[in-house]
Amino acid sequence: MNLYLYECVFIVRQDLPVQDVNKLTERFSGLVNQGGGKVIKKEYWGLRNLAYVIQKNKKGHYVMLGVQAGREAMSELERNMMISEDVINQRVFRVNALDDTPSIMMREPADSSALEAEQ
Repeated sequence: MNLYLYECVFIVRQDLPVQDVNKLTERFSGLVNQGGGKVIKKEYWGLRNLAYVIQKNKKGHYVMLGVQAGREAMSELERNMMISEDVINQRVFRVNALDDTPSIMMREPADSSALEAEQ
């Protein structure tokens, strides 16, 4: 079985508590593990505004998983995300490498005074 690297971003309904978002993330991680893959990276990006209303939600909990898995495991993960009533949107991208550092969504916003000093 060939293993590939994927970044999976999904958005969970705004009315779900963070504990339930974590349980859902663990459930999806378990699906990957059962399929012979492994979750390399997990990031909770927080409750953010959506660009447009999705299923009457103006906000959503954003979660990103960095995964090494086969195609079958990822197909099963995508299928479960589409079935879940709590997930309002999801995208899976196949990537060449997963970065160990926090994604740009997790980094602290740059200090505006430091930016002004550079100019």
